[in-house]
Amino acid sequence: MIGTRKAVYSVPDEQVTATVDVGPWMEQKTAAVLAHRSEVTRGALPGVIAGLPPDARHRLFATEWYIRHATITAGSAQTELTA
Repeated sequence: MIGTRKAVYSVPDEQVTATVDVGPWMEQKTAAVLAHRSEVTRGALPGVIAGLPPDARHRLFATEWYIRHATITAGSAQTELTA
């Protein structure tokens, strides 16, 4: 969807402890990415994101994944990060 990049930084799914729906904040998230005008202009990833149709941006960026690094063991997968 966003073309070939040099590297993709990822972790195995089993390491993810929280999956968060950030769809309600997509307008703010997109505005923050696009605020890096020099990156948009030079064709870096923010520029690629700027060129995507809104539905494609939403599919790519409406979910965020986190790994909790704590001394406690998570009982089950989380959907929010307030605890």
